[in-house]
Amino acid sequence: MPPAHDDHPPRFPRTRLLAALAALATVAAGLTVRAVTGGWFGKYAGDALYTVLVYALVVFVWPRVTPVRAAIGALAFSWAVELAQLTPVPAALSEASVVARLVLGSTFGAADLVAYAAGALLAASAHTLLERRSLRRRERATTVP
Repeated sequence: MPPAHDDHPPRFPRTRLLAALAALATVAAGLTVRAVTGGWFGKYAGDALYTVLVYALVVFVWPRVTPVRAAIGALAFSWAVELAQLTPVPAALSEASVVARLVLGSTFGAADLVAYAAGALLAASAHTLLERRSLRRRERATTVP
């Protein structure tokens, strides 16, 4: 990556800010989807948004991460949580804590794995588009008219 110019602020604090805003927007979207929809759409949209949230948190912690690596990390985490539901541990923790219920769930569902993959793909696609847009903007700013 080329060094930052004096007239352009470093992009990583901006990346972290955008990731934090994306995380907040994702939580709001998830709560809204659950409140206004029902059935399979509400459930699987919520699952996809769970992975989008994990993705945003990965980017917040590692702002230089590529979209593919962030997607793999978010998907691996989401799948690990879902596969852990094959054991009695998440169900027991979910009974004791609302936070554990929100983060860990309690019951395994194979279709959830597909929803998580859709969320990772959605987040990586949005991240890639934003990076390309930012790169074009930086290139235009550095070209001399």
